[in-house]
Amino acid sequence: MDKYRREQLARYYRWLRLYGYNDSHSGNASCRHRHSNAYYITPTGACADTITAERLIYSELDRAPPKSASLDSELHRQVYLKYPEVGAILHSHAPHLVAITMDGKDFVPEDFEGQYYFQKIPVVDLPYDKVLSDAPGIITELMGEYPIVVVRGHGAYAQGENLDQAYKWTCSAEMSAKTAWLTKQFHG
Repeated sequence: MDKYRREQLARYYRWLRLYGYNDSHSGNASCRHRHSNAYYITPTGACADTITAERLIYSELDRAPPKSASLDSELHRQVYLKYPEVGAILHSHAPHLVAITMDGKDFVPEDFEGQYYFQKIPVVDLPYDKVLSDAPGIITELMGEYPIVVVRGHGAYAQGENLDQAYKWTCSAEMSAKTAWLTKQFHG
């Protein structure tokens, strides 16, 4: 079962790249290790095109993340510690969602599906030099109420009971942002 979860995590991380939510070396992904106080996360600087299950980093919740883990590992750790029901977190740089939230305002989807899933997607506006230090605490608090949160100019963090649900929120939020962007092109 452990190997299956690692393979699944590597596959979802590759999909973020394949479908245009990340570039080759951006974003990160994690999932809880079954029946333990730990999680797997992508390594820092991982290439989504070549990631394998064996390269994922095993991290324990009651210890600081290993240095080889993603730079966002502390954010993932804090979310897992606070919300036992969260089983996976995906961090993407979804281009339409990042672009539509560059003004720092919360994103309110205009399309039916977006409204159905997210009455709003909160946007955290941090100076770029404070993202790694301040985002973990702020994002963790917001994830108690929202399935996806955006850091202005940086990207989205989606949480779910499992990888499939976190991926669903990522894809749905990006589609709503793309729809909003297209609407602005046609209607000003």
